Amino acid sequence: MTFKLREGVFTAETDYGIALLDEDHNQYWTLNPSAAVALRKLLDGGTETDAARKLTEEYSVDIDTAHRDVRELVGGLHSAGLAEESTGSPSAPRSRLVRRRVHRRWPHLRGRQHGKKSP
Repeated sequence: MTFKLREGVFTAETDYGIALLDEDHNQYWTLNPSAAVALRKLLDGGTETDAARKLTEEYSVDIDTAHRDVRELVGGLHSAGLAEESTGSPSAPRSRLVRRRVHRRWPHLRGRQHGKKSP
């Protein structure tokens, strides 16, 4: 399976990582530089293992920590309703993820809604 952002979510490179723009919900999310490295690898068709290896090449982090961070990134993107898994099959239906309530925030993924100030 290939990781991908769902339809209506776009990336924008920033000086501090990547911003994910969710047009459907009028929100944006920011990813720090290490999360951005992992996301780029995943969006280029890499696996979670590939993304973890890339993190160990770019940062002083052991492979177990890198794997955990990538799993948290992927889980956070799914929980926020920003990502979906693709089988790569053109006949597979495109599923729209339902936004689920998350009780804890993932530290690398912060949501902002246009026009609202954070507390």
